[in-house]
Formats: sequence, structure tokens, C-alpha cells
Amino acid sequence: MEKTYTYDIALSLVFRNRLRKALQLTGHYGSAAEAWRQIDEPGMEECLARAQRETEWIEEHGIRVYTLSDKDYPYRLRQCPDRPLVLYAKGHVNPLDGYFVSVVGTRRASERGREMTTALVRDLACRLERVTIVSGGAYGIDIAAHRAAIQYGIPTIIIPAHGLDRIYPSQHRPEAVAALEHGGLLTEFVSGTEPVAGNFVQRNRIVAGLADAVVVVESRSKGGSLITARMARDYDRELFAFPGRPTDENAQGCNRLIRMHEAQLTDGADDLIEAMGWTTRKTAHRPVQTSMTELKADLSERQTQMARLLQEAEDGIHINMLVMETGADYSDVASDLMMMEMEGVVRAMPGGIYRIVR
Repeated sequence: MEKTYTYDIALSLVFRNRLRKALQLTGHYGSAAEAWRQIDEPGMEECLARAQRETEWIEEHGIRVYTLSDKDYPYRLRQCPDRPLVLYAKGHVNPLDGYFVSVVGTRRASERGREMTTALVRDLACRLERVTIVSGGAYGIDIAAHRAAIQYGIPTIIIPAHGLDRIYPSQHRPEAVAALEHGGLLTEFVSGTEPVAGNFVQRNRIVAGLADAVVVVESRSKGGSLITARMARDYDRELFAFPGRPTDENAQGCNRLIRMHEAQLTDGADDLIEAMGWTTRKTAHRPVQTSMTELKADLSERQTQMARLLQEAEDGIHINMLVMETGADYSDVASDLMMMEMEGVVRAMPGGIYRIVR
């Protein structure tokens, strides 16, 4: 059985250790299927057969597949130079809706760290209309963030380091099942993939790239959360860290991020929301329907299209979504937005969000 995404899967298997080469090929040829017809690589026949089996498994288990040609592919990830070629989702994953906050930290979390995580997620749930909590489903801070999101009724997305045919660690199966109701699981790994060490580092880039803001709650001097933090900076995501006592081993990584001005200091949801410029429930209002005649008269056709889109979005729109909606190059949209900002038509917000000036 072959679906439109079978060749995307096959290509991801052939170039599993050369992702950027696969991205170059799909970009050059316009699609994975066309790239597949043009290339000659070792193991292609076996990879296509494996992709066909995976397609059957996907259909059987109701897995949602996102490819780069899919309009619903997470736009935050789309701008990352090492974005996944294929993503597999289970549950009610909506990677385009609302604000996304990735919460990460040590697996050996302290009670204080778990309490800070719960308070952060609780307050984000109370203050924001639509917010999704992202993490890796690991022990410690990760699972504390998922549990808090489930407790306070907001979506949470678990990013596992394996395929969707298992849950690791198995002790977190109840949280994974609960997350399927409002959120779910999202991975780039095909079924049967084991949770080996290298996969955890690889999945961290999805945790970082899927977010508007990344928060490190507790971190030792080394660890996966610091890798995620570095990736967040590479992707121009807003990075926050909770401070701790200098003698606290679990605070060493966070304190260093703050000391080196790599992360903004945070002590909870309020200053994170303020730094991001997000609209809260308390201040939320219906958008004023400004007619296009009230906007600047010298907007180009594409700028007018973007202005209309921004008028309809109370919380603003990410630049990548504007790229998708207009079909223009990223550089052209960025240039248009800069001109519109200079004209007082739009305002740039943290995290690549733009809002109309009303």
C-alpha cells in the first residue's frame, strides 16, 4: 500500500543519518516522490518496502502523518534547518493552535522543582486562553509538566525518543493515555524504533523547535535540558530559566544560563507572559474590526493580504504562518513586515509573532 507520504517515509529511512541531504533533495525536486525517482542510493529497495509496511501500520492504528508538503505541518518547526522530514502523531495534536511552551529539566528533579513546574503550568492555564505544554515524557521535570497540564485541563504534547508502538518509560503510560484526550504524542521515529541514547538528543530539537518559549526549571551542569536550551537559542526561541541557590546541584545549569545571558530569569508564569507579550484571559478582548480603508493606502497586494490575516487574529500570527498563507518566500514576507512595522501597520512581538496595530 502506498500513500502520498510513503516516499517521505522511505526517504527519511535512506537518509536517516543525513537529514539535511534529504531536505535539500525534497526542496530541489519539489516532493519526496520526485526526489525518490531521481536518486540512486544504497538500500532504497529495502527502505521502500519498510516504508510500505509502515504505511499499513499507520493506517491500521490511526496515526496522523505530517510531511513538509502538508499545510498543517507545524509552522514553528518548518523554519528549523534540521526539521523532521516526517512526523507521526497520535491523539488530538494541533500544532498550529495557540501558544506553545516547552518545559524541560533534570530527570532527578527535586520536590521544589516539581512544585515550580506545577505552579508554572497551573498559572499558564489560568492566564492564557490557549496554551499547550510540550516536553519529552521523561522522568523528573518532563513528566511533572505533563501531569500538571493534564490536571489543569490544557493540551500537552509528549515528544518520545521512539516510535508510537510503545511508551518509554512504561511507568508513564497513564499520562500518555490521558494526553491523547487533549494533545497527544508526536515523534519523527517509525514504529519499532528503540529509545536508544542518540534518539533522545535528536528528539530534543523537536521539543525546542515546536515551542514559542522554552523554560528550563531545574538543570545540573550537564544534561539533556541544556542541549534543548542550546537548540532553542539556535532556533531563536525565547529561553527562560528558574534561578536557584548556588549550592544547589539542580540549579547549576539554570544559573549558568542566566549568568551568561543565554536565558531570561523567570520565577513563574506572569513574567514569562509579560516577556512574550501574550494576551491573557484578563486582558483579552474582541478584535476591533478595522476596515482596510483605515489602513495605510500604500500597502502592496501581499501586504494587504497579510494585514487582513492579522486583523482576524487576536493573538497575532507567527511569521512562518504568514509565509504559508501567502505562498511567498520567507525573506520577502520578513521584508514586507519590516516595512509595515515602519509604517505603523503591524507590531513585532517576541517569538516571531506579529500583530496588527489597531
